[in-house]
Amino acid sequence: MAQAAFEDIAGDFEFLDDWEDRYRMVIDLGRDMEPLADELKVPATKVEGCASQVWLYPRWQDGVFHFEGDSDAMIVRGLIALLRTLYNGLTPAEVLQVDARAELGRLGLNDHLSAQRSNGLRAMVERIRSVNAAEV
Repeated sequence: MAQAAFEDIAGDFEFLDDWEDRYRMVIDLGRDMEPLADELKVPATKVEGCASQVWLYPRWQDGVFHFEGDSDAMIVRGLIALLRTLYNGLTPAEVLQVDARAELGRLGLNDHLSAQRSNGLRAMVERIRSVNAAEV
């Protein structure tokens, strides 16, 4: 079961019939997200395997995972925002239990992202999983 914020987004997606509207919603999620500070956009936070520039900055507070992220592509910023609703606030062990492919599939993203965007999304999920696996 996904977090409440992700469930809210999934519910909103159900009411949007047109994929243009869904893309707009994803872009709006990214637009509403605070940009990552420039000093955190370093090679260690850069995600390889993405067509666009992507940075994920993980942190743990009181045993709970949070991350910030950014991209130079608006749709990717939106995907980062979606991933934040899926993972932020979980323990590292809970992060590893999330089936991101299935959860994002509920939104229809698996069928509507380009191959490059899908590869980039997979790379972001793998980065999130790997940094949390090191914390378990």
